[in-house]
Amino acid sequence: MTPTKNHIGRKISRIRELRDMKQEALAQAMGTNQQAISIMENSETIDDEKLIEVAKALGVTPEAIKNFSEEAVLNIIGNTYNDSNIVHGSAFNCNFNPLDKLIEAYEENKKLYERLLEAERNKK
Repeated sequence: MTPTKNHIGRKISRIRELRDMKQEALAQAMGTNQQAISIMENSETIDDEKLIEVAKALGVTPEAIKNFSEEAVLNIIGNTYNDSNIVHGSAFNCNFNPLDKLIEAYEENKKLYERLLEAERNKK
């Protein structure tokens, strides 16, 4: 028997794992026990009321569980991860030097202060 593509229990299990949550933690969030979670994750289908409860405990929508696809997750990761985005441990590209901007702001403040002093001197 081949597993169906829409095995809700398996989807719940994968979402739980991706959220770094153990069966015990999900059970506690749902007010049940680990064995009940194990049974549910091995079930091909679950009723809508239970699905809503599980979704809430996992912090997702029932639709997210129903539509969950391992392939989609891998595609998203594959299409968004790029080595060039990692610059010295940060995941963004800065197209200016922050120190240059700080010095520019300092120089601008210095000029503004000098103009303010000149204006005060001219009042007298």
